[in-house]
Amino acid sequence: MWRGVVALRIVTFLFATGAVIVQQDDYKRAWLAWTVIGAMALWSVVTSRLYSSEAGRKRWIVLVDLLLTCGLMSLSPWILSDRQLLEWNTPLITTIWASVPAVAAGAVGGKRWGFAGGLAVGLSTYLSKGQMSVDLMRDVVLLAGAGLVVGMAATTARRSAVRLAQALRTEAATAERERLARSIHDSVLQVLARVRKRGLEVGGEAAELAMLAGEQEVALRALVAAAPTESTVDGEVDVRPGLQLLATPRIQVSTPATQVMLKSAVATELTSLVREALSNVDKHAGPSARAWVLLEDLGDEVVLSVRDDGPGIPDGRIADAEAEGRMGIAKSIRGRVASLGGTLELQTGPGEGTEWEVRVFTKAQLA
Repeated sequence: MWRGVVALRIVTFLFATGAVIVQQDDYKRAWLAWTVIGAMALWSVVTSRLYSSEAGRKRWIVLVDLLLTCGLMSLSPWILSDRQLLEWNTPLITTIWASVPAVAAGAVGGKRWGFAGGLAVGLSTYLSKGQMSVDLMRDVVLLAGAGLVVGMAATTARRSAVRLAQALRTEAATAERERLARSIHDSVLQVLARVRKRGLEVGGEAAELAMLAGEQEVALRALVAAAPTESTVDGEVDVRPGLQLLATPRIQVSTPATQVMLKSAVATELTSLVREALSNVDKHAGPSARAWVLLEDLGDEVVLSVRDDGPGIPDGRIADAEAEGRMGIAKSIRGRVASLGGTLELQTGPGEGTEWEVRVFTKAQLA
C-alpha cells in the first residue's frame, strides 16, 4: 500500500509539471509556479524515501505532508490569473498532487485519518479557489472518499498481517509442542507409568510413591496437551489452556477442540473461579471425591460447569458460612460471575454432589 502511495506521488507530480508547462503562459507569476514545482519535486523525493521505509511512516510526517501540500496550494491565487481561478477546468498549482496526503493519512491512521485528510485538502481547495461549485464539491467528496476507503483497506491489511503472524507463531508452537510431546512420551511419561504400575503391585510405601507418580503423569500429560497461550490483536486469549492445566487424576477437564477466545481479563476470572470451586471440592468433599470441569462454546455465550460427586451442600450452609465471615463462595465465585455480567446456577443437595454452572455472554463481554 505504501508503495502505491509513493507511485501516486510520482505520477501526480509528473501531471502537475505537465499542467504548468501547458498553462504557464497565462500565469501572473510563472516564476512562482516553477518555484512551487521545484518545492514539490524536492518534497516528493523526501516523502518517497520516507514512505518507502517503516521508520518514515509516522503520523507526524503525514501531518507535515498535509500542511505543506495545503500551503503550496494556497499560493495558487498569486500564480493563476483571475480568469484561470474562475475557470473550473484550470487546476490549481498543485493539481492532483494534493490528493496524496489524504491517501497517506488513510494508510497511516485508518479511515478517520483518511477522511479527515481528504476534507482538509478539500477545504484548502475551496479557500484557494475562493468560490464554491459543483466541481469543487465533487473533488471534495472524491478526496474524502478516497482517504476513507484507503484507511479501511489499511486497517484491514494490518489486522490480517497481525493475524497471519499469530497463526504462524501458533503453528510453530504447536509443531514444537508435538515434538516435545513425542519425546516426553517416549521417556518421562513411560517411566512415570511404569513407576505407578510397579508401585501399586508392590504396595506399602511404594503405593504412595505410585500415587504421586500417577498424579505427576496426569499433570504432565495435561501440560503437554494444553494449547499454547496466544493473545490476539484485540486482546483475546484462548481460555482452554488455563483450564486444561487444572486436570489431575481426580479432576477431568473437557474443552472444545477449537479455540474459545475471550477477553484476557474474562479468561483469567473464569479460570480463577474454577480453581476456587475445585478448592472447595478438595476441602469439603473429601480426598476421594472426583470432579468434572466442562467448557462449552455456544457462540453467543460460554457455559462453564464444575461438578463433583461429593456429599453435596446442606440447605442453609452457604448462608451460614457467609454469616461466619467465610466469603469464598460469595466473593470468589458469585462475585466474579457478577463482575462478568454472567449468570450462576447451583445444583446440590445431601448426597447429590455439587454442580456450579456459569454462563458468560460473549457479545456483552466483547463490547
